[in-house]
Amino acid sequence: MMAHGAWRRLRADRVAMVSLAVVMAFLLMVVLSASGLIVADWEDEVGVNYAPPSFVGSATVAAAPEAARQALPDNPFDPLADDLAQLRAQAGEGGAAAGAARRATLPFGGDKWGHDVIKKTIKGGETSIVIGLVAALLAVSLGSLFGALSGYWGGVVDDFFNWFYSIFTAIPSVLMILAVAAVLQQKGVLTIVLILGLTGWTGPYRLIRAEYLKHKAREYVLAADAIGASHWRKMFGHIFPNVSHVALVQLSILVVGFIKAEVILSFLGFGVPVGVVSWGSMLNEAQNELILGRWWQLTAAAVAMALLVTAFSLFTDALRDALDPKVKT
Repeated sequence: MMAHGAWRRLRADRVAMVSLAVVMAFLLMVVLSASGLIVADWEDEVGVNYAPPSFVGSATVAAAPEAARQALPDNPFDPLADDLAQLRAQAGEGGAAAGAARRATLPFGGDKWGHDVIKKTIKGGETSIVIGLVAALLAVSLGSLFGALSGYWGGVVDDFFNWFYSIFTAIPSVLMILAVAAVLQQKGVLTIVLILGLTGWTGPYRLIRAEYLKHKAREYVLAADAIGASHWRKMFGHIFPNVSHVALVQLSILVVGFIKAEVILSFLGFGVPVGVVSWGSMLNEAQNELILGRWWQLTAAAVAMALLVTAFSLFTDALRDALDPKVKT
């Protein structure tokens, strides 16, 4: 009944439904990209280096250095002069052929290797979104488990988890992330997931613990105890379904935070390895491109990330209100 009422309230919120549609579109993009149905050729060098967007027009390529080099007089005493001239001619023909095969402009521009930026953005979104989702799932799972044990049992168990929680919260989050990254050392998507998941469980823990402290003394739990239900069944069969909305909201909040955290890790040098693209690695590359006036990779990655983060944040706010048990159906 509560789930039905929550969905009815959520469906009545137009902003929430539009945000949900945007989030689902991004998730569909991730599935299609991961399966290879789209952007499987994102690494193809289809454009010239730093190919501008089509609506900007092709860039003017200065040919003066090449012309000046060819105009230099040959050294008549150089025994390799003829061979060098032949090699230069072959290199010129090869460069001309490669230039003809590459496009001068791309719909949304190209990077320094000539990769299509829009395809690279979609592929990078696959990596960033997967990192955000899996890391958030790990953090919420740990936080929910620790919070359930601490809130249900209390006593020494509660003291231990509170001590553990205090250690993690006493250290600034950035330093904690760097400490875990230094321990794991090896770069990779799994490493980033572990870094974020193992440092992000404190928020869900605090909220789930508070809910368990409140629910374990309620009538339905006492009734389950009276009929001989096991502790495990009372914890996860009776109490958790009534506090699961807290875990769900925390999950959606952490997804947004972890997608942004992946960008920070890429800037700090703990991001994805070479050969793997993400929105963070794209923004890391773009900081050097801006010096050359190449703004399209930064714009593509930033707009895609801002659109997803905004939609996810708005949906999270609406979901929190819809799942609030104080709201009458």
